[in-house]
Amino acid sequence: MGVLIKPIITEKMTAESELYNRYGFVVDMGANKIQIKEAVEAAYGVAVKKVRTMNYGPKRKTRYTKTGVQHGKTSAYKKAIVDVVEGDIIDLYSNL
Repeated sequence: MGVLIKPIITEKMTAESELYNRYGFVVDMGANKIQIKEAVEAAYGVAVKKVRTMNYGPKRKTRYTKTGVQHGKTSAYKKAIVDVVEGDIIDLYSNL
């Protein structure tokens, strides 16, 4: 599997991309900033100025059902915010 898993397409990230040329991606948990920068440049053909990363842990939940106590959790993931050089643009909607 590659470094980039999927782009983040939300209202907040769309506004960031229009105003500040920042794009969000869900990335592999073991990827570092240099690998993320190279993957974005190779995949979209743009020059990356800055990469910021955030690790999100799993959210745990307990449910009390008639069959007993059920424990569960969501998946942990890593998010990267990529600043692109002025003038470059990433078109995330081109292949829909």
